[in-house]
Amino acid sequence: MVLATPRLGPDVLGAADELTDAYVDVFTAPPWDGRDAQATRAEFRERLATDAHRPGFRAVLATSDDGRVQGFVTGWTTQAPFRTDRAYGKVSTRLGSERVDELLVGAFEVDELGVRPDVRGTGLGRRLLSALVDTAPGGRAWLLTWSQAHETLAFYRRIGWREPGPLPGHETDVVVFLSPGRPGDPSVVTDGDRHGLDTDRNSRARRGPGS
Repeated sequence: MVLATPRLGPDVLGAADELTDAYVDVFTAPPWDGRDAQATRAEFRERLATDAHRPGFRAVLATSDDGRVQGFVTGWTTQAPFRTDRAYGKVSTRLGSERVDELLVGAFEVDELGVRPDVRGTGLGRRLLSALVDTAPGGRAWLLTWSQAHETLAFYRRIGWREPGPLPGHETDVVVFLSPGRPGDPSVVTDGDRHGLDTDRNSRARRGPGS
């Protein structure tokens, strides 16, 4: 498995077909198996065409010997004002505007991380994530994911990503993670801090890795 040199900005569109095939394979499998493959393909292609032009956009693809994309990670630098589309409004609800500005604005957002089912458990997800996050501005990176993607949640917790706790009474169906080793706020929870925490809070999730 080869990790390609990061693709910057619109350069990723040269591999849009191969990347989209991998995205659909990952994000129509459990726990996202209720999604329609054709609609998922069209939505991702449209979004990729826009996202590739965001400030700081980068993508790393992992390919097999025959050129098939087996895994991918994409992201960009979070700008101010913080977005309100997609799931970003839920992030603001969960954390509050002050912590959003402190923890997320100016940091690198990992937007998509995916590994095809047949190569999960090989460490590829961790390698892809490191390849992108290790060059984040000031070492600051973050991501959000769905609270019911339990394997994905476990993956990020296992590799040391940390969870800023929600404001009291502001739980949502997304979970925010901060990259390891970066400054955070006192509410950040690590995997080693989980003993004695509420079980429901421990079962939150995020975007899909695989290993």
